[in-house]
Amino acid sequence: MVDVSDMVAPDAAGVVDPRRALLFRGVFAHEVTRRLKVPAKEQRAYADRLQTALSEELLGNLSGEFVVLTDRNVNVQALFVYFRAAPSDTWQMIGASPVATGQPGEYDHFITPLGVFEHTPANMDFRSEGTMNENRIRGYGKRDMRIFDLGWAQGERGWGKGGMSQMRFQMHATDPDRLEPLLGIRHSKGCVRIPASLNVFLDHYGILDAEYMALVASGKSLWVLKSDRQMTPWAGRYIVVVDSGRRSRPAWAPAPGTQARAKVPAGADTAD
Repeated sequence: MVDVSDMVAPDAAGVVDPRRALLFRGVFAHEVTRRLKVPAKEQRAYADRLQTALSEELLGNLSGEFVVLTDRNVNVQALFVYFRAAPSDTWQMIGASPVATGQPGEYDHFITPLGVFEHTPANMDFRSEGTMNENRIRGYGKRDMRIFDLGWAQGERGWGKGGMSQMRFQMHATDPDRLEPLLGIRHSKGCVRIPASLNVFLDHYGILDAEYMALVASGKSLWVLKSDRQMTPWAGRYIVVVDSGRRSRPAWAPAPGTQARAKVPAGADTAD
């Protein structure tokens, strides 16, 4: 992992310039192995989508913390990390990666819900045991991957007559050998599947751990937080899901190739 101690160190007045958070672009590029090269124009368009979604939830002045944005659109399937130092600033992209969201068509498969979701210890995270299911799939990824639990959410059923019902909404890694190569298309039961390296990045630097660290500051001990983590001063708490409505796939968000699809065993879609 990158040593970010200098990046987050306070100045002589004991203040950490929030604009230093943009230096995490370099950390993301160094540590996250599955990345998307999003053109500047597209970065601005997604910044606008993010701001609109936050404003609809009375969070239009949110700043000084990282936010994760996901486009669930069937032709995109991408996650973006954004930051801005002040409400008057525009959101700036830190990095982007391919993901997999809910694929309708089978029982218990939901379309990933839209909205702004708060990552809070009220729905405590946990870690993957790395065990395989009956189809030899590690649904939560290799051992020790963090499962970001967003609690119960209203999701659109992707089977039968559709309609809305509750689903457990999570963001997590997936089987590194058979399912991670499929990121970039809808393939989950409703959760957001992310690359393992992105999972480690979010976990190690506490990108979404503002509420968790508030508990730690109050004296609580949380086993899910690793002792060697390097907490950023700009920890956030929000995961935002949008649908860009695209009707064709942009070149910067390529779909997985036929070789990756061919390696997927029968029943793999039953993994979270």
